[in-house]
Amino acid sequence: MAELSIKIRIGNREYPMKVKAEDEERIRRAGKMLNEKIKHYQNQFGIDDTQDLVAMVAFDCLVEKIKSEEASESSDDFALREITKLNQLITDSL
Repeated sequence: MAELSIKIRIGNREYPMKVKAEDEERIRRAGKMLNEKIKHYQNQFGIDDTQDLVAMVAFDCLVEKIKSEEASESSDDFALREITKLNQLITDSL
């Protein structure tokens, strides 16, 4: 798989990286989303320190990830319970 050398700007810094060609769009989109969140926090709270802004965005992203994982676990548990019920109905009818 071909690797590309790209540069991603996050905040006021540029980060060179090597990425798989198929991951380039995803990585660029992630960088764009980070910068949008940084601007949002900067405008909302009037904070100019980039390190503080990046830390706040990282924390926010982790909270979102945890919420998503919890929601996924909850729906997995629900699906498992429903499958168990269906399985029991099939077993009872045989």
